[in-house]
Order: sequence, then structure tokens, then C-alpha cells
Amino acid sequence: MKRFLNLIPLAVFVILVAVLYSFLTQENEQLESVLIDQSVPEFKLPALENPNNILSKSSVDKLPALINVWATWCIACRIEHPFLMQLKNESTLTVYGLNYKDDRKKALDLLEIEGNPFEFSIFDQQGKLAIDLGVYGAPETFYVDKEGIIKERHVGALTQKVWKEKFEKYLNEDNDA
Repeated sequence: MKRFLNLIPLAVFVILVAVLYSFLTQENEQLESVLIDQSVPEFKLPALENPNNILSKSSVDKLPALINVWATWCIACRIEHPFLMQLKNESTLTVYGLNYKDDRKKALDLLEIEGNPFEFSIFDQQGKLAIDLGVYGAPETFYVDKEGIIKERHVGALTQKVWKEKFEKYLNEDNDA
């Protein structure tokens, strides 16, 4: 009987590992967004570059566009930055930034040093717009079509591969219409 009791923790551990493994191997690793096929939420927040310039939903007017959630404390944001610069230089697509829970000076310094891929960045120091978008952290990227409707969301660094697999088709649809 004592031998059986000693095996219980091992059995619990094996079951726990099996359950966790099943979650890790699920095919859809992306978090679902309730905003797919919805309009960009209303907001009134300052521009990163100028705190006196209050931006709103109507400021995001060059469509189609990407809204990229980023921060200086985000390592993956640094990884995706060169690709965002490439998009700015090679695409007709506008990229708007949402600077998330960050320090304004650090963010401006980073853009000065690394280059600024954004039409402008919304300064969301408290994370209010991010909450409305359903953001879990940075980086996240949203594709907004020419009608202002969110069509796609990606959690994690935006790379050439992710662009081809998830976003490029929407730009092609918007350009064909």
C-alpha cells in the first residue's frame, strides 16, 4: 500500500505533462480576436511624437493599413522592426504604431536611432486602446482593410513569412477591388 501511495505524485506529474503537451501541440497557436470583421475601436489618445496632438479613429485614414503594437521593452518588437522598415519603403501599405505602456522619451529615442516605420504612433501609456483591441502584449499586428474593418490579427513578431502567410492576401484583395 505504501508503495502505491508513493506512485501517486509520479502519476499526477505524468498526467500534468501530458495535458500541457497537448496544449502546446494544438495547431492554432494564435489567440482569437473578437474584433475580426469589426471596425477599429473609437479612441482619443496623444501622438507619441507630440502629446498635444490628440489622435482618434478618424486619424487612421490612410487605408488599407497595419496597426502594429510595439514598445521599447519588447524584444520581439526589435526583431520585427527591420521588416516594418522594409514595408514602409517597399509597400503602398500604411503602418500605424500603437506604442504600448512605454516611456515616451525611450520610444522616441529608439525611433530616432532605428528609423521610424510608422505614419504616426499612438501613445497608449495606460493601455486603454490596447485593451479595446484585445491586445495581450507586444508585438501584435492588425490588418485594417480599405473600409476600416479589422481583417486579421497576428500575435508575435511580424516577419516576411508571417506577412506572406497572413496579411499579403488582404492587401492584394484591397488593391484588386
